[in-house]
Amino acid sequence: MSRVVNPWFPLRPGTVWVYRGVKNGQPSRDVVRVLDATRVIDGVPCTAVSDRLFLRGRLGERTTDWYAQDESGTVRYYGEATAELSRAGRVTSKEGSWLAGVKGAKAGIFMPAHPRVGQSFRQEYLHGHAEDHFQVIRLGARRMVTKEWTPLEPGTLDHKLYARGTGLVSERTISGGDERATLVSVRRR
Repeated sequence: MSRVVNPWFPLRPGTVWVYRGVKNGQPSRDVVRVLDATRVIDGVPCTAVSDRLFLRGRLGERTTDWYAQDESGTVRYYGEATAELSRAGRVTSKEGSWLAGVKGAKAGIFMPAHPRVGQSFRQEYLHGHAEDHFQVIRLGARRMVTKEWTPLEPGTLDHKLYARGTGLVSERTISGGDERATLVSVRRR
C-alpha cells in the first residue's frame, strides 16, 4: 500500500520535517516533505517524499524518494531521484539515483514493522551506486537508534535516532566524516 503509517517512519501527506546541522563543513538546513503524489514502481504504488538540502542557504541537493508499506507494516524503499547542484543551480551529479526494477535495482527494507535490536537490513540496492544497510542497535518504547553503512564508502558509519510517532529525529556521522542533523520542527497538515 502507498500509505505509510509505520510509527517509526510515518509518512502522512503534508507533513514537513526541518533539520539543521552540518554537511561537508557547511551549515545545512534539510526540508523533508511528504507529497500527495504517488508513483508506481516495480508494480507497487509508492508515496513520494521531497528532500531539499540547503548548504549555506543555497539549494545544494534535491531528492525525491519513494516508499511503500507492505501488509505487515514494514516500510520498503523503492528508489530515489537525486541531483547535486552547483552554486549556480546547475545539476552536477545524479549519482545515487535508482528505481527498483530498473537495471537490476531492488527495493530494500527501510523500517521493519516490529524492530528488534540486532536486526539488519539492506535499505537499497543498485550495484555500485546504492548499497545502504542498517542495523537496530538500541530500542526503547519511544526511541530507536540505528547504525548505517555502505560498502561504497568503507569506514563511514552513521547513527540515526528515531522517535515513535515522529520518525527521524537526528543523525550524525560516527566515523569517516563530520555530518550531523537535528530535527528543529515538524508540521503536520
